Amino acid sequence: MRKNIRQPTEKGIKYRRTLSMDEEYDVIVLGTGLTECILSGIMSVKGKKVLHMDRNSYYGAESASITPLEDLYKRFSLPGKPPESMGRGRDWSVDLIPKFLMANGQLVRMLLITQVTRYLDFKVIEGSYVYKKGAIYKVPVTETEALASSEYINGIFISAQGPCSST
Repeated sequence: MRKNIRQPTEKGIKYRRTLSMDEEYDVIVLGTGLTECILSGIMSVKGKKVLHMDRNSYYGAESASITPLEDLYKRFSLPGKPPESMGRGRDWSVDLIPKFLMANGQLVRMLLITQVTRYLDFKVIEGSYVYKKGAIYKVPVTETEALASSEYINGIFISAQGPCSST
């Protein structure tokens, strides 16, 4: 619903239109991380009137995919702009946390039930890369690649908990 608001100024009365938030909702979900999106989807499918909001200009909280590339530079206060050799910024989508889903896992079934899949693309990926210590490394996906990878052997992909599985 729109409202006209009277705003006094030095030159007289100025009117501006604004959206009114006087609607009622069954559920208000704050944040757009995976958990919040699934919760919002479940409530919506169950017939609830849901208001879903995020304070960020992008969706996904800590597991967001940042697009275009220029937004990634802003998010991490990187100096300058992406090099022209990287092409158009909107052709990039950088995951803050890579998301790998087991094809027949419980999470995939939940995404199907909540119809969130209308907004998702499932793809087979060609590779996964990690940025660490100022360089980009390809994550080995086979035992042969891991054993041949000096980065794996030198500890780039080893954490305190053991080898990284989805970075």
